[in-house]
Amino acid sequence: QVQLVESGGGLVQPGGSLRLSCAASGFTFSSYVMRWYRQAPGKEREMVATITSVGDSTNYLDSVKGRFTISRDNAKNTVYLQMNSLKPEDTAVYYCYALRFKTYWGQGTQVTVSS
Repeated sequence: QVQLVESGGGLVQPGGSLRLSCAASGFTFSSYVMRWYRQAPGKEREMVATITSVGDSTNYLDSVKGRFTISRDNAKNTVYLQMNSLKPEDTAVYYCYALRFKTYWGQGTQVTVSS
């Protein structure tokens, strides 16, 4: 039974920080590329960040470069998204995604940036 369980979302003020976590089970986590996507109301889902299976390379959406950091701990089967200097336009549902020969999605966690 494959699961991607996200946590860490919530309400934060502009300029604040949040760390999202995604705990994986039911597949060989260390073999998978992991990604974070987000989707705001009325907008297309977009890839926010991606990390290689061993965590040696990352890529980011241009609008979050320098503010967000993706990381993973293969011993804990967990991928993280550290979000700093948050802006209202970062408000979205954030989804964890795993990719190898098959793909899996998490359930999503709401991030709201508002004063």
